[in-house]
Amino acid sequence: MAGTETVDSGASNGQQRYESGDTDDNNDCGPKPSELYGKHTWKIDKFSQLNKRELRSNVFEVGGYKWYILIYPQGCDVCNHLSLFLCVANHDKLLPGWSHFAQFTIAVVNKDPKKSKYSDTLHRFWKKEHDWGWKKFMELSKVLDGFIDADTLTIKTQVQVIRERADHPFRCLDCQYKRELVRVYLTNVEQICHRFVEERSSKIGKLIEDKARWSSFRAFWLGIDQNTRRQMSKEKTDAIFRVVVKHFFIEKEVTSTLVMDSLYSGLKALEDQTKSKKGRAKLLDAEELPVPVVRVDKDMFVLVDDALLMLERAAVEPLPPKDDKGPQNCMRDGVSREEFSKDSIERDERRLTELGRRTIEIFVLAHLY
Repeated sequence: MAGTETVDSGASNGQQRYESGDTDDNNDCGPKPSELYGKHTWKIDKFSQLNKRELRSNVFEVGGYKWYILIYPQGCDVCNHLSLFLCVANHDKLLPGWSHFAQFTIAVVNKDPKKSKYSDTLHRFWKKEHDWGWKKFMELSKVLDGFIDADTLTIKTQVQVIRERADHPFRCLDCQYKRELVRVYLTNVEQICHRFVEERSSKIGKLIEDKARWSSFRAFWLGIDQNTRRQMSKEKTDAIFRVVVKHFFIEKEVTSTLVMDSLYSGLKALEDQTKSKKGRAKLLDAEELPVPVVRVDKDMFVLVDDALLMLERAAVEPLPPKDDKGPQNCMRDGVSREEFSKDSIERDERRLTELGRRTIEIFVLAHLY
């Protein structure tokens, strides 16, 4: 096959590059996100001379699965477009009923990196959908505008296989891949979390404004003994996780893996707060952490104060406003990760964590109520 190809598998170097990010899962015997992540670079030489309808890259392995890139130089069922797909290489040899989620990015590289063309998506690959991508990845007329270098077209792919476990539903992405996707989708995560928090806060606010109902609830709550209140103010973490997954990823069909990572980061922040007042959360400095609504006690979510006070607080405590200073769509503009400032990375990750923390807290409170 014409061209050269290179593979960078997360399994081989992820521990060294992202050691601090992997320590969160030390108590989990399953593979870490960095071990389920990999990159592949495909350089297609003599691109202008191609006369084949389709062309396949070499097979590469990521996350225990074999993949290849499929390109249609003149378009697949469309005219005047370059079509690109990620495919499961040995789909016909896998056991019946196989399926797995993968987040992936495909990029056609421009001589000016800021003009490179990126597209990414999340897809469940299975027997009838073992290939996925874009028929209209980019117009052929634009391919000649800086994307051909010495008659070579370079295609870069990043693949993150999503491990699915009911008892460990969050954190799906390799640390560096997450940072790149944050540049594009942080605003989307903000919108999803804001909608949920505002919806739940509004319902709680309406309850409090209804003086008859609120008085009745207060009378009921104050009329039961302290031990019963404590029992009613906590819930097992796995029970909450099931409700969260059902709400966001089944009923609402949220397809953003960043939402999962946001919830994971928020959960870790709550756990770190609970462990020690002197402890420092991995993504939020202790002095920056808001006063919690919920603490994590072993396998339980527990309200930190009386339910009446927590409900009143939730009704008036919205998410903080969006940080407009954070760079958005940098990956879309082709800015390399070396160009990201340390401050912007830390700011974005603090934001992602705070969104997840607040979402989990209001989820727990609304569930208990």
